[in-house]
Amino acid sequence: MTNYKSLEAWKKSMLLVKDIYLSTKTFPKEEIYSLTSQIRRAAVSVPSNIAEGSVQKHKKETLQFLHISRGSLYELDTQLNIAMLINVLNEENLMPLSKQTEECIKILNGLITYY
Repeated sequence: MTNYKSLEAWKKSMLLVKDIYLSTKTFPKEEIYSLTSQIRRAAVSVPSNIAEGSVQKHKKETLQFLHISRGSLYELDTQLNIAMLINVLNEENLMPLSKQTEECIKILNGLITYY
């Protein structure tokens, strides 16, 4: 794999992490160790696993890390929907994050198919 910082999947997921951190700043204090933390960890997991997968020597290992990244995106999407369900996020705030998550999934699917 090429330098992970040049991968579109890594770049887009880093922007998603930034937006997730900005959005979760407004979450209630009682959520800091639960939903806020889980959402942030899932988001951070995406570019982290792309980076880790990029240094693997075998294609199978690289693909495993890319699949983990994709799983984290689906986990993140679910957690964002839970945040809306419990009125921590409103639809207006959810939609841009959901669109970014979907875009990252599509790009990652393309990278997985490439391998």
